[in-house]
Amino acid sequence: MAAKTGIEWTEVTWNPTTGCDQVSPGCDNCYALTLAKRLKAMGAEKYQNDGNPVTSGPGFGITLHEKALSQPFRWKAPRTVFVNSMSDLFHARVPLDFVSRVFDVISATPQHTYQVLTKRSSRLPRIADKLNWPTNLWLGVSVENEDYLHRVDHLRQVPAAVKFLSCEPLIGPLSALDLTGIDWVITGGESGPNARPLDAGWVREIRDNCMEHDVPFFHKQWGGRTPKAGGRDLDGRIWSEMPALASA
Repeated sequence: MAAKTGIEWTEVTWNPTTGCDQVSPGCDNCYALTLAKRLKAMGAEKYQNDGNPVTSGPGFGITLHEKALSQPFRWKAPRTVFVNSMSDLFHARVPLDFVSRVFDVISATPQHTYQVLTKRSSRLPRIADKLNWPTNLWLGVSVENEDYLHRVDHLRQVPAAVKFLSCEPLIGPLSALDLTGIDWVITGGESGPNARPLDAGWVREIRDNCMEHDVPFFHKQWGGRTPKAGGRDLDGRIWSEMPALASA
């Protein structure tokens, strides 16, 4: 079964791979690493010692889950699916052939809309022409501060039907953000005991940029000790805009 999720911009999660490691400051308080350790302790099958154990270090080993590839075929009602909430599909240790097989599953289940998010954006232009891009695939990159705006440039080079940005956890301003070719922007603050503060001015600047360029804007959370601690309200409104393009 797909895992229902509290992520406001999606409905369920699907993890054909698990595991990741830190690549930038946005990873410092990684929820997936914390959750993976908990799931391993609970005996969850995907997180046991299979040669790539969850570690106490800066990440947990990339593991491919063949059985997970059949899951979407069992979902009859259309749903919005966040792919690899517990991993990064474009991690260098995920073979291109496996990425291609995930794309094939997405293409073969057009009733669903799939959202893939990566921090490994430099791999995208290198393999884009080796993949068949389904029309029901949305591809996004994480951008936590201006040091990582190059990820947006990489995203623009791929033929995804919807290209989006996840500016979460937003830990700095994005004053130089160019929204050319971008279809959707999500902002959000960090959550957890070590959550870094989110400046409302950073969010307003991104929102105003989106409004100026007619790009749907979604403010997910202010964050705090828990994801819901700060609520979602921005200047008296809940911003939950979504891209118009969706799967048939």
